[in-house]
Amino acid sequence: MNKNETIPVIVVNAILVLYLFLIAAGSSSFLIELIFLLSPVLVIWMVYSVLKKGVYTGRELEKDEEYGYSDQVKNN
Repeated sequence: MNKNETIPVIVVNAILVLYLFLIAAGSSSFLIELIFLLSPVLVIWMVYSVLKKGVYTGRELEKDEEYGYSDQVKNN
């Protein structure tokens, strides 16, 4: 992963861990509600960053191939 897509992944996962920790601790705070409300925006930001800035390193599909698995032989 490049730096451009690593930062959103780390930030969103850190916020998720914080959210789970706050819920497990039993605290009912404004921070829990704020994270819950912002979570869809954060996930969309993360997914957009990975899809837009990520680089595919696998093999390209050949003509008339509908899908490809790198760990399988083509004839199977």
